[in-house]
Amino acid sequence: MPILTITRVTARPGDADELVTRHDALVRATGPGLADARIGRLDETTWIAVWRWDSAADLAAARQNAGPEAAAAFALTTVRSAEEIELHEAK
Repeated sequence: MPILTITRVTARPGDADELVTRHDALVRATGPGLADARIGRLDETTWIAVWRWDSAADLAAARQNAGPEAAAAFALTTVRSAEEIELHEAK
């Protein structure tokens, strides 16, 4: 079953460009099973990242193998919330 992760973070306004750059590097470094990844700014300091995984197993594997790209991406932020949502897809 597909999984959607939604992570809300805060970052300083001056870090916006670097945050996007590091997010993109993390997406490129993520292994198979990542179907889509987006990040968007809600306001000057709040960002929301939405990632869609093919399965919970793919998400778990990616988390176990998270490398320096994950540490670098999150170093600029403070995580405010993170949710995992099992998706039901209409037939």
